[in-house]
Amino acid sequence: MLDLIVRNASLPDGRTGMDIAVRNGRIDALDRAMDAAADREIDAAGYLVSPPFVDSHFHMDAALSYGLPRVNRSGTLLEGIALWGELKPSLTVEAIRDRAEKLCRWAIARGTLAIRSHVDVCDRRLLAVEALLAVRERFRPYIDLQLVAFPQDGVLRSPGAMENLKRALDMGVDVIGGIPHFERTMGQGAESVRLLCELAADRGLMVDMHCDESDDPWSRHIETLTFHTQRLGLEGRVTGSHLTSMHSMDNYYVSKLLPLMAEAHIHAVANPLINITLQGRHDTYPKRRGMTRVKELMAAGVNVAFGHDCVMDPWYSFGSHDMLEVAHMGLHVAQMTGTDQIRQMFDAVTVNGARALGLEGYGLERGCRADLVILQARSVHEALRLKPARLHVIRGGRVVAGTPPVVSRVELEDGPVEVDFLHNS
Repeated sequence: MLDLIVRNASLPDGRTGMDIAVRNGRIDALDRAMDAAADREIDAAGYLVSPPFVDSHFHMDAALSYGLPRVNRSGTLLEGIALWGELKPSLTVEAIRDRAEKLCRWAIARGTLAIRSHVDVCDRRLLAVEALLAVRERFRPYIDLQLVAFPQDGVLRSPGAMENLKRALDMGVDVIGGIPHFERTMGQGAESVRLLCELAADRGLMVDMHCDESDDPWSRHIETLTFHTQRLGLEGRVTGSHLTSMHSMDNYYVSKLLPLMAEAHIHAVANPLINITLQGRHDTYPKRRGMTRVKELMAAGVNVAFGHDCVMDPWYSFGSHDMLEVAHMGLHVAQMTGTDQIRQMFDAVTVNGARALGLEGYGLERGCRADLVILQARSVHEALRLKPARLHVIRGGRVVAGTPPVVSRVELEDGPVEVDFLHNS
């Protein structure tokens, strides 16, 4: 007897009419019209069944702090950083934990069951680290939460930051972070990359750096990160996040840079909602889009994932932690509306993110963990177009969240009519 069968599912790769059998928290089989029984059956009714969404870049310690201690009136990156500095002295473990737990509940409801969150370590009290380690444990049955030791104010620029970062790792933080473009000089930024990569090599950890998050076409920290990745044998364990300066670099230099990144197996993470909001602020017209070269990175063989980055915090006053909203914005900004490109945008918030985070057992194949999301859409295209209800969110073969099918009604003179936004339904 199986634990669960999901019947008549459409899959992201285009297969339809598929049954997914689950036993002991794993996918036991995928086939059409299985002759099998289970303790529970769910009729997907032809709707899309996806592996869970992955948020590859987030700041959970700041999430839902919008308005504290005041609103970011300019909406700029620098005022957001200043606001976070004002808020830090009044932070408590309890307040950070409560906001993060609320965000986790939002994520589960949206079908996001893996999050990599950067956590600021430039406060010697490490309150945010303590809070998010507790959240990671509480939500371990539901969410794969990776924590990045992130020196928000610069690991060399901020006194004691390197010591704090090492303490955070000793407490159980998973990944080493950095922000080289925020150091005092380009040289110090390069030195911070070297030191942090060497620390990762010594400790056997992954690296995820905020890298070149500016409009400066001469920012070169991703080149330095790529060099040290290969020098230290960190291939496949290193992520460059944001990379927004790449949108301003000249094409000749980028033609050299992209193959080097691919050779070093660097993962790239773009944050479409935030990048296009915070970057390009000094431009009048023509105005830069702000996001990194997603299309070109993918074409060069670089694994590109997307992150939500912020939800209602000093930097961004919107969001409900919906990764389909992120992918929807990303495909528009990157102009990736071709048939294959639409699928690539869906991959950026699912399988590509899982690859960047190094998640084991992720996917829709026999033996993978039975983590599934059933959406009120029949294809990847419809999911990105509609950002539909998550009818069932399944973790390890158990339903952990769900939303009833959304039905809209129009009142016409000759009577009410239900409106179905699905194409050719």
